[in-house]
Amino acid sequence: MFDLRKLETSWIIYETRPQMPLLRLCWNKQDPNYLATMEKDSRNVYILDTRKPSKPVAILDGHRASVNAIAWAPHSSCHICSAGDDKNALIWDLHELPRKIEEPILAYTAGSEINQLQWSAAQHDWVAIAFGEELQILRV
Repeated sequence: MFDLRKLETSWIIYETRPQMPLLRLCWNKQDPNYLATMEKDSRNVYILDTRKPSKPVAILDGHRASVNAIAWAPHSSCHICSAGDDKNALIWDLHELPRKIEEPILAYTAGSEINQLQWSAAQHDWVAIAFGEELQILRV
């Protein structure tokens, strides 16, 4: 992380071991201290707190295959959706952090591997997922 006012200063927020590439990064727009990321070909979503760098505050491990997409709820600082090759879109409630998050609060199984998702900024009860040649809009 860089401070654009002082580019000579930077902080490492998270580093994978062994060094695996990070596939996606998603910033929490309601609480800028939190961001989510995932490693390439990983079943886990890592929740990071910029105030406590180097170690995830939570690891969401509910998928049975690689995670492809993540999206924070635009209206809530503690809800995030993840989707992946296991055909599942999972919604997680993180309000109990730093306690371990055991399982998602909602789950949806699609017809094939989900490769993208988006949480509607205008209609907070709707999440869109894309898989195969389909787009589905789900009511949360």
